[in-house]
Amino acid sequence: MPELIPDSAPQRVIAVSNFVYTIGSGLYLTAGVLYFTEAMHLPASQVGLGLGIAGFASLAVGITVGHLADRYGARGVYAATLVVQALATAGFVLADSFWPFVLAVCAATGAKAAGLAARAPLIRHYGGDRPQEFRAYLRAVTNVGISLGALLAGWVVQVGTLTAYQLLVIGNAIAFVASAAVLVLLPPVKPVPTAGGPRWLALQDRPYLLLTALDGIMAVQFKVLTVAIPLWLVTATTAPRWLISGTMLTNTLIVVAFQVRASRSIDSPAAGAVAYRRAGMAFLVSCSLVSLAAGIPPWAAATLLMTAMVIHTTGELWHSAAGFEVSFALAPQYATGQYLGVFGLGAGLAEAFGPALLISLCFTWGRPGWYAAGALFTLTGLAAPPAVRWAQRHQHAQQTHPEVTRKESAA
Repeated sequence: MPELIPDSAPQRVIAVSNFVYTIGSGLYLTAGVLYFTEAMHLPASQVGLGLGIAGFASLAVGITVGHLADRYGARGVYAATLVVQALATAGFVLADSFWPFVLAVCAATGAKAAGLAARAPLIRHYGGDRPQEFRAYLRAVTNVGISLGALLAGWVVQVGTLTAYQLLVIGNAIAFVASAAVLVLLPPVKPVPTAGGPRWLALQDRPYLLLTALDGIMAVQFKVLTVAIPLWLVTATTAPRWLISGTMLTNTLIVVAFQVRASRSIDSPAAGAVAYRRAGMAFLVSCSLVSLAAGIPPWAAATLLMTAMVIHTTGELWHSAAGFEVSFALAPQYATGQYLGVFGLGAGLAEAFGPALLISLCFTWGRPGWYAAGALFTLTGLAAPPAVRWAQRHQHAQQTHPEVTRKESAA
């Protein structure tokens, strides 16, 4: 088990801020869609369209705000994104028609993407010798916070009144403000002087962009847990419906217990490449087991689904640790926020396209679609090692011949 409390005071501040933030996130992730459909009476089709618009609109925000965090100080920029997210979330109370809803959810989603990029320089600066490992610790904290938020949201859904849903929204906003307030205890990080060359260096780093794309394809695996498996369990298997909660709880507990440990062994880009490859193979096995859960007795279906969840979560540990390693290790010190903002594009695209892709594969094709999804993850994992080697050669060229790299980037 990882240490519950970091030794470093700045790390404790960041962890507490993250914990408070993710309680609010757990509230929204569990019951946010129900708030708009049940309390505000927006059609589900409009809610889905609005969330899709917000996802696309937020893609470029992380790069811009990450650049601002590098240039003007990450603590203040990160706190500002949390305040904006709080105000936008509070605005959900007024979103009783489509366009106010779109405006509010775009602002909240954009601020969330911006915050992830702005936080990256703080993690690198205060994360010690291994900021990747501290990032893994924060992911474990995130799972604990989201679980607590989900429990509170369960009460809201059970009560089901407008007042209860509005309390959920206000509680969510308060959590974001409190998360920003905690950052006052964090010493400011001095802006990092820029190096010569193109201003938007990360967008011209082709090896890093390739890794971003590969990680984005692999990130579709998160939607297997939250979209594909629940739908498959209900529509194609005889497993009891309560197993949906059981699979999610199993996933959360494994991540909390083992994410830091998994990251400790992935301590170089080369190790990250191997972890991507292992993750892809684990996802192939888990997808195959999920497909086999259809058309068999309930006990057998439940056994297969739980086994698949454990294997899938093992792959998730490897995938997350690999992403932490390559995204930090291959980003230059002076442009951490910008580079991590670019790396976040992959997860953003997975968020936007992942559900539709999995539904098309796994429910239009049925069992063969699960094999196709697993093969997609496996091929992505196999492509990671050569992509990482290319990125390492590019990074070495930047460090030894920066003037040549700038000319190549500008070409």
